[in-house]
Order: sequence, then C-alpha cells, then structure tokens
Amino acid sequence: MRAIAITDFGGPDRLQVLDLPEPLVGPDTVRIRVRAAGVNPVDHKMRQGNLAGRFPHFFPLILGWDAAGVVESVGPAVVGFAPGDEVYGYFRKDHVRDGTYAELATMRDSALAPKPATLSFEEAGAVPLAGLTALQVIRDALDIRGGDRLLVLGASGGVGSFAVQIAKARGAHVIAVAGAANHDYLRELGADEAIDYAAEDVVEAVRTVHPDGIEAVADFAGSPAPERSADVLRRGRGRFASIVQPPDRDAFAARGIDARYIFVRADGAGLRTLAAMADAGELRVHLAQVVPLEEAARAHEQLETGHTRGKVVLRV
Repeated sequence: MRAIAITDFGGPDRLQVLDLPEPLVGPDTVRIRVRAAGVNPVDHKMRQGNLAGRFPHFFPLILGWDAAGVVESVGPAVVGFAPGDEVYGYFRKDHVRDGTYAELATMRDSALAPKPATLSFEEAGAVPLAGLTALQVIRDALDIRGGDRLLVLGASGGVGSFAVQIAKARGAHVIAVAGAANHDYLRELGADEAIDYAAEDVVEAVRTVHPDGIEAVADFAGSPAPERSADVLRRGRGRFASIVQPPDRDAFAARGIDARYIFVRADGAGLRTLAAMADAGELRVHLAQVVPLEEAARAHEQLETGHTRGKVVLRV
C-alpha cells in the first residue's frame, strides 16, 4: 500500500511516499480504506522526535492518528461494523508506527464510530483527535454547563474551534482568545466575546468585563501562563484544563481551583456524540486546506506556522 512515512526524525523533507505492507487485522480490529486523514500538531512533533520519550517508535513510521474511510475487513470478534460501512476514528495505539497517512489503517472497533452522515470524508477526517480533545476538556474535565463563563485560549485552532461550539451547545458564555483576523469566524461559531491577544492583556480584558471572575478556562495555547490564567477564575469555583502542559495542581488548589491536564483518549462513544452534534447542525468543520496525500510535507509546513484557522486534511 502507499503511505507517507519517515525513516528517521527531522523536518518536513523526511516525509516520503513509500510502498509498505498492508496492516494486519486482529480479532477485535477493523481495517479501513482511508479516504481522508486529519493532520494535527502532534504529527509534526512526532516527525521531529519530540514524543520519542513517551511512546515506542518504530521505523518506517507512518504518521497520523485521524482517519475517515470505508471498512474493508473486520476481525472475527467485531460485531458492530461490516465491510462497506463509512466510519471515522482516532487511531492512536500504544506504539507509533502504523498511522493513518496511508491507503489502509487498522484500529480496535471500540475506537471507531459511524461517519457523521452530513459530513464529507474530508470533514469527518478532521474531527476525531481535535473533536475528542475538545469534548474531553469541555464536557469531562471542566463540566461546562448552562450559564458558565468559559475563556478559550487558542480558540481559532483545530481544537479551539470545536471547543467553542461544544461549549455553546452546552449553554456556556464563551470568551474566545485569538488574533483579530479570526474574531468574525469565532463569532460565527458562537463566541460571545473575542479578545485579541496581540492587542490586549487577556487577563485584564477578562477582569474588566467580569470583575468577580469567571467559572472556567480551557487552555489550548499555553499563553497566558497557567498561573496568570488562574487570575480570571472565581476562587473556590474555578476550573482550569490544559492540553499544553500539566498545571501545578497544588498551586491551583491553594486558590480553590480545580486544575487538570488532558491528553486525548480514544473513545468511540465520544465520536458518536460528536457525529450526532454534526448531524444536528451544532458542530461545523472548517477546513483550512485539503492536501493530496503525496503533499503531506506542505500540510506540515502549514501547521508549523502556528496560525492555521480550523483543520488541515490529507485526501487519500
């Protein structure tokens, strides 16, 4: 099968089109023919070797943890999927080698879900990692509910764009932080307020409008620093969650704030929730670029600018 893989760590030039063996189908796994693979910041970090101390890596290494496609075959223990089904999933394994930048990919059935009916393969392929991350931050870690005021740092990126929409669907008042060029986009997603991090001090801007503090902060950007982000939260009732770095939980607890670090987990049920939201019109997918599989290096270069609105996807 054709795949985009690396044989050593390095820059985008390390991405090669290789002919590699087809992935095996285990008893509880599903093999799909990939139609689209999402591209995420974790992909270029893996390519650079930045996660080599966290996961076992094996070469040649096919990148990619997101995919949407059509089921080609299933293991003998699989009952929920059959050949021909359109599915999508978060394909993270305990090691890094058999990713989704390829014509075929396999994953346990529990990590997959039917593709949202209203989304194209490219749109669906953009959802799993970023969408599940947003869901696990907004719903699970922060327990956002109607009336909560939520500050979203890095609101215009892939995860942030989904987080704004999920929070609004749960009845939150959303304060989105992004460059001024993305403010209209974020308001279209449902943001109630928008702060330009380049022109304003985020903490001061929030405290001016909400002097008594707000209920929650979702950190997808790492700035302002966690200790400053805590200054916008209500003492004794604030919640903070970050995907950037683990916060000092004791320091937050001393101020009566619950703080958590989130590293997204595979979750078929969560994907079904996201699919239902998309099909109900509550979750839209903004594709910044759709790039042919063979041009994966260009997709990585785009993401590494750090200024991508929405998602980048490879068409297989």
